[in-house]
Amino acid sequence: MSEEKEKDLMSMYRETRPREFFGEKSNTNHLAWSLLVMLLAMVFWLVVALSGAENQRHALATKSCQDRVFPAEIDASCLKQVKSRDHWWQHVGHALVRMGA
Repeated sequence: MSEEKEKDLMSMYRETRPREFFGEKSNTNHLAWSLLVMLLAMVFWLVVALSGAENQRHALATKSCQDRVFPAEIDASCLKQVKSRDHWWQHVGHALVRMGA
């Protein structure tokens, strides 16, 4: 077979080959999406922690967890499960508004 015919034959096969296979190349920016997911997870964690801390701070400020036997002491088990406000978003909102005070 001559080289000319071989080049024509190979170019014919090359043109019919798909440009890329499924999953071979992605147009999605995975780094940006990964950073966004990590940022949202961190914000979620910070909101949960802020809500818990403000819940305990408000319980201490209103003396909701004062020990009944020793009034000068704090009941630690009460402090772990106290609900000093009705909703978690009230704790977060109060903590964010009164952040510096």
